[in-house]
Amino acid sequence: MVVADINPESLDRFETETGIPGVQVNVSDFNDVERMRAEVEARFGMADVLVNNAGITRDGFMHKMDPASQWQAVIDVNLTGVFNMCRAFAPGMRERGFGRIINISSMNGQRGQFGQANYVAAKAGVLGFTRPIAQELAGKGVTANAVCPGFILTEMTASMSKEILESEVAKIPVGRIGSPDDIANTVSFLASEQAGFITGATLSVNGGQYMAA
Repeated sequence: MVVADINPESLDRFETETGIPGVQVNVSDFNDVERMRAEVEARFGMADVLVNNAGITRDGFMHKMDPASQWQAVIDVNLTGVFNMCRAFAPGMRERGFGRIINISSMNGQRGQFGQANYVAAKAGVLGFTRPIAQELAGKGVTANAVCPGFILTEMTASMSKEILESEVAKIPVGRIGSPDDIANTVSFLASEQAGFITGATLSVNGGQYMAA
């Protein structure tokens, strides 16, 4: 396993805590992604599983949204970054006749969210992007699927007030906020041999908070 991040300090801290190596990359820059891919292959070997999880938010009302620092920045990381990573790693998977691509979208990419036109557009785009690449790669033994997390307890959500957290729990039919393990377990399944007949799918992991048709 190799973790990629734009922040070298975060990578160093993660590697110290887990022993899992990391490489620095700006996913919005295709040339940098290609540089990272070459580094990964030289240091660790070919990648059979790709999980696209990079994402940022720059929330705001659409009519006040800055075209560059809010709209384009989010599209570049959250959507173009997924294309760049897939474009870099998919050819090797095709050549070897095996691969798993798992793109992390969002519940909000399915249902919309007030003040997140940029984020929702990008995450909905990830869902749309996943389907045609699943069709294109299926004949070469490569699957591509999307995961849509709901409200997950992370460092960001943990900093919310008790009242807000309780109000979110009240919206979730299973009666609890999701954990990172809920997403990791779904990703692990999609990466496995057992999921070889699943491709082009969207898996919602949100405790029933939003049930897409």
